[in-house]
Amino acid sequence: MDNSPLLSNTPKIHVWRYLPILIMLGLAVNLLIPQITSLEHSWSVIKGMTWWFFVLAVVSQVLSYLGSGFMLHAILETNSQKLSILSGALITLASASVGLLAGGWVGSAAATYRWVQRESQGGHTTPLVGMLPALLNNSVLVGVALIGTLYLLLLHDLSTAQLIEFGIILLILGILATSVVISLRFPEAITRATVWLAGFWAKLRRKSFTAEATIASVGQFIVAWNSLRNGKWVYPLLGAFASIAFDMLTLYFLFVAVGHNVSPGILLAGYGLPLILGKMAFLVPGGVGVIEGSMVALYDSLKVPDAFSVVVILGYRLVSFWLPTVLGFIAVLYLSSKPSKLKENNHV
Repeated sequence: MDNSPLLSNTPKIHVWRYLPILIMLGLAVNLLIPQITSLEHSWSVIKGMTWWFFVLAVVSQVLSYLGSGFMLHAILETNSQKLSILSGALITLASASVGLLAGGWVGSAAATYRWVQRESQGGHTTPLVGMLPALLNNSVLVGVALIGTLYLLLLHDLSTAQLIEFGIILLILGILATSVVISLRFPEAITRATVWLAGFWAKLRRKSFTAEATIASVGQFIVAWNSLRNGKWVYPLLGAFASIAFDMLTLYFLFVAVGHNVSPGILLAGYGLPLILGKMAFLVPGGVGVIEGSMVALYDSLKVPDAFSVVVILGYRLVSFWLPTVLGFIAVLYLSSKPSKLKENNHV
């Protein structure tokens, strides 16, 4: 056996740590590769597109971000602070791009808080302004996914395998929703359970663990939800609903653009579940591959021709993810430079 220092100092690679990423990417590739054969037919679909509906899809996506801006505006209003809807939309755009590179939703929440504090010009901006948008958006998205899954189970002709598959997804979403309710009713019990799960996960990964950070995160979640009591939840939730609704409208207009109209039930069924899966695949930035693959698979099971679904889904991701990501980095530069410009004006 060779016991040279070079080999003895070689760090061990814990392959299992990378398994979640490999599994997610493997599933995405497995779902997408069969659709490549449809690209030839999809080109004819692209040539026959009604481009005015594509423009309407882009407009809908702009309105979706303005809905997010209204949500931030409404959250600040509940704390007697001012933030314009346009500024809120720019902050949402920029923080989403930051989250892709640094810390996921945590990095996005931190960036949102920092820029809101600057744009609202001081005051006592609550740190919850970073957490509440994600909480409200995900709540609406889970609701959409539940409605879509129920539609599939109750009103659509599904095979036994599909019934089992969608039933499991419905069960998972139900457990998530129930966990949120329990966490609000029994905060101490859910805190202990979360600390145990986080500690167990850290132990599996052989990472250090401190309960204080987990306890603080659960506490912030509960405070964030409780801050919406006494009717304060109405307008922020309306903003979240508008954001999701216009995002779905983006997808709908793309279906109309390619000449394949879909019912609201089929639209909901193919929209909510893939986005939830994309958020659950937190190791894959933006759910790239996971969202596209699962959307194609779902619409295929709903008898949407692959030639149409491939064009629509790739177009949807272009309009709702790739273009906003690029624009988000431009917004980062703008928002980061804006405070220094204000200071310069104050010195004039």
